[in-house]
Amino acid sequence: MLSRKIIFLLAFILTASVSWNCTLLKKAGNINLFSIEDDKKLGLQVSKQIESDPKQFPILPERGNEEVYKYIRGLTTQLLRSGKVPHANDFDWKVQIIKDDKTLNAFAVPGGHLYVYTGLIKFLDTEDQLAGVMGHEIAHAALRHSTQQMTKLYGIDALLSIVTGKQDPGMVEQLAIGLASLKFSRSHEADADEQSVIYLCSSSLNAAGAAGFFEKIKGKGGNPPEFLSTHPDPGNRIKDIKAKAQSLGCKGTKTNKAEYDKIKKLL
Repeated sequence: MLSRKIIFLLAFILTASVSWNCTLLKKAGNINLFSIEDDKKLGLQVSKQIESDPKQFPILPERGNEEVYKYIRGLTTQLLRSGKVPHANDFDWKVQIIKDDKTLNAFAVPGGHLYVYTGLIKFLDTEDQLAGVMGHEIAHAALRHSTQQMTKLYGIDALLSIVTGKQDPGMVEQLAIGLASLKFSRSHEADADEQSVIYLCSSSLNAAGAAGFFEKIKGKGGNPPEFLSTHPDPGNRIKDIKAKAQSLGCKGTKTNKAEYDKIKKLL
């Protein structure tokens, strides 16, 4: 039988450990109870729903648009090969284009499924701008912001029901629609902006490309897109993105405007 002193010591260590871990979790601010495999399973279910709903998500056909898809996926591959993207080799990264010229958006599904609207591609002016936005969305998936945010919105039981295949009818559809306009916290958005710069910093492209998107949005006037509602001031984000690129000493300056214009004309 353990002595009282040993029992007391074990109890003290356990209490201290729990207290220390709770403090770390509070400092981290974001708790994700899902595993990498859970993210992949959830993302697969949601992406299947997206691709089976052409009315809500009209996916641009691969056939006849091979050059556009090759271009967009090439940018994505370049970002993933930067060596800076968490889970670059763990997730099943997949990019698809949604044919909707009126929507200025791109979004990420857990597990590395990425969707970009033709409206966003046509709205932007240069390759570095699109690469910056794609880097931002890759960061949301790689840093697992989506499952963190959806856990807050829907609860872990609802999400786990999808992972285990026991979801209520309509739940996957609700999640798919919700992801397209998911509102991230300001800290998540700032983090994704920063990571976008980090992913592009070693390339020949302008690493602050995402700032170009916000500059265009700022110049556009009127209400910003819905997905900017949690952090609506483009001016601050432009400043922060450019400051990050400068602090990292990023040397890339290319925008590849001519090549980007060719892709836009194909849409």
